Amino acid sequence: MDFTTFWPAGPGAAAAAVAITVLAAFVKGATGFAMPMVMISGLATFLPGELALALLIVPTLVTNVIQAFGGGLGRARAAALRYWRYIAIVLVFIALSAQLVSVLPQSWLFLALGTAITGFALWQLSGRQVTVPAHLRIRVELAVGTVAGVIGGLSGVWGPPTVAYLSASGAAKEESVRVQGVVYFAGACVLTLAHLRSGVLNAQTLPLSTAMVVPAMAGLVIGMQARGRMDEVLFRRCTLAVLAVAGVNLVRRGLAGL
Repeated sequence: MDFTTFWPAGPGAAAAAVAITVLAAFVKGATGFAMPMVMISGLATFLPGELALALLIVPTLVTNVIQAFGGGLGRARAAALRYWRYIAIVLVFIALSAQLVSVLPQSWLFLALGTAITGFALWQLSGRQVTVPAHLRIRVELAVGTVAGVIGGLSGVWGPPTVAYLSASGAAKEESVRVQGVVYFAGACVLTLAHLRSGVLNAQTLPLSTAMVVPAMAGLVIGMQARGRMDEVLFRRCTLAVLAVAGVNLVRRGLAGL
């Protein structure tokens, strides 16, 4: 597919793409996730879905490097070791499902996942708690990791299931952000390679995706400054609020495709 055919010639579309990227990176900087969700939702309103997916790949990879390793290699390694099973299963299913992006219907997957995530976030925001019992942790990690990997390979979005799992596990603010960074960085590497193979990321789309790194960095820095001013309670509420929006957005995408 020649994506240059679909790229708008006017500066308005380019400005909109930059603004969406800045917003998406700000949300990621503040809460640790949702950048791909915001980008794919916004960009897909005026660009073909495969091009919107291509544009988010490189800035997602770069910002996840910063999120994962900003606290040092030692802390990133500790996070990776603690959640290695979850990371491994996410990577496997991203690689597998990315090859099905053009043939597998996504509507029912989005609808089911969005409903579950929205319900979880609203339940937590109401003051009720959902926790992962210690004896079920491995099973829950594998189940949630599988779902996150499948939807990640299909859409470039695997943050909501990860955040839901970390929230239910009771992870603190900095641990949550660091673990997310490691998970997303590893997943972004696999997603990049998978879509180089699938053709979504190619000679036409790679330069466009790389150009989105600049606005992404600006939004990320501002968002990280905002996160630094949050206490644990406010961070958790902000994270759950964004998670609820993410869930509603997935439901919207599922219904739109029926």
